[in-house]
Amino acid sequence: MTAPLRLLVVEDEQNLASGLKLNLELEGFEVDLAASAREAMARLVQPEAYAAILLDVMLPDLDGFELCGRLREAGNYTPVLMLTAKSSAADRVHGLEVGADDYLSKPFELSELLARVHSLLRRQQWDRSRPTSETADELRFGEAIIHFDTQEVRVRGESLKLTRLEFDLLRYFSQNPNRVLGREELMENVWKLANYPNSRTVDNFILRMRKCFEPDPREPVYFVAVRGSGYKFDPEGRGDD
Repeated sequence: MTAPLRLLVVEDEQNLASGLKLNLELEGFEVDLAASAREAMARLVQPEAYAAILLDVMLPDLDGFELCGRLREAGNYTPVLMLTAKSSAADRVHGLEVGADDYLSKPFELSELLARVHSLLRRQQWDRSRPTSETADELRFGEAIIHFDTQEVRVRGESLKLTRLEFDLLRYFSQNPNRVLGREELMENVWKLANYPNSRTVDNFILRMRKCFEPDPREPVYFVAVRGSGYKFDPEGRGDD
């Protein structure tokens, strides 16, 4: 019998934390709670201690953005779903920049939270089970070099850190160059969320890709929006031409 997956919920609001714990346990997970960044760090000494982390941004001792960044710098790449009342695009992008895998604004529906958690875990399982021959490849475009096997990125000679989900998105684009990819297709094949109506997450990740790789993010030539359809990846950098 397979042991249940263990999750860490980092949330200082006791009622919300208890409610999340109860509902996640009803889904079959084992759940630990941490009410502060310090408590969370103590529980995360071992990088593989948890299958995923649900991380509130507003914590009493250290905000979730900084905690997530510290985890990534320490080599802990446990999938992170950030939970926050901060819903502006700038806050969502900031969460992704520090290494979060997904971002959910409060208040949220329980069904959406559970869908996001299961999506994180499916992506992680898919990444681990993928044959080495499938991941041992390289993508070059513009001034970027991406090694999918070692998850190393260099842009203009400088090292760049990406999350596992960002690598998955890049890989999917690289497998479908110059093809218009709808948001729904990206949600299903990268996020593993079929028939999911909220596609703003895709737009936020595209903003992140542009900031990382475009010569001018305001005038993208590699990650190009196609009005009313989605996005396409042009490794030649021809933009809308």
